[in-house]
Amino acid sequence: MPNAKVIPFDGEDRGRPAKSRARAGLEVDEEQPDVYSMVEEFEESPELGERTADLMAFVRRRVTGEYEVDDFGYDPELLDRVIMAPFRPLYSRYFRVETRGLENVPDIGGGLVVANHSGTVALDAVMTKLALLDHHPAHRSLRMLGANLVFSTPFVGEIARKSGDTLACAPDAERLLADGELVGVWPEGYKGIGKPYSERYKLQRFGRGGFVAAALRTKTPIIPCAIVGAEEIYPIIAKSRLLARFFGVPYFPLTPTFPWLGPLGLVPFPSKWIIEFGEPIYTDDYPDSAADDPMLVFNLTDQVRENIQQTLYRLLVQRRSVFR
Repeated sequence: MPNAKVIPFDGEDRGRPAKSRARAGLEVDEEQPDVYSMVEEFEESPELGERTADLMAFVRRRVTGEYEVDDFGYDPELLDRVIMAPFRPLYSRYFRVETRGLENVPDIGGGLVVANHSGTVALDAVMTKLALLDHHPAHRSLRMLGANLVFSTPFVGEIARKSGDTLACAPDAERLLADGELVGVWPEGYKGIGKPYSERYKLQRFGRGGFVAAALRTKTPIIPCAIVGAEEIYPIIAKSRLLARFFGVPYFPLTPTFPWLGPLGLVPFPSKWIIEFGEPIYTDDYPDSAADDPMLVFNLTDQVRENIQQTLYRLLVQRRSVFR
């Protein structure tokens, strides 16, 4: 190795940190970065001790079972410290989510967040949950209503339960709302997340309006939520019915990268996201029997859907491009 640089070694003294060398009266090179001192300062930092103690306390609670879960299996500490941890870099750095209208989400009490659904996989729901957990002044946990497939899938169903999510059915929704929880619903369902790229940002049918009936029965406000950016992460150019039947899923997406690039095709495109929470639609003034009036439920469902659709159009006009 003729070009190799020979670094002199002064016995054991050479390996000492700058602070130790100075205390021993040895020469210190001020221009040379001192890695040893950086490590020494880090190890002596009180923040390191606090973080280590906090981590050990967390591990102890998990091992001994000294943590609380509710009747739905919701584990708030696990959600915040473990489940949401890998999604935070996606939120802040990859999708660069811009959250608007958080003041429209109540700090306390029940509320029903109703959002558009897209993106091939339900990352839009996860990002909405993270927006409220990390950025809402009250750090509210969104109790999402999911489809049967979510809770019948091994591992995924358990994680969903630990996250505070539950089956999309009227009894569970009404119970959570009556208990003062913030509930999230995506009424488009599979038709929303599985729609082709050519139909992006065009809302699908909102079902029978069961979410509206739940809000009416519990007298809780409905908060429309519009999500822009999720449509572009996995653009669906076609769907395979044969593979969908084989895997037992509602649809099998074919995107520009999946399944052609194998595992690399699972990497989402880094689109720029905007999540906007609209003004609440209050249900306090409706009579107690309002939830049993099909026409009223239909009209209110259509009002929520139209509110979200118009917000999507407005946000799309304001967006400079897909990726910034």
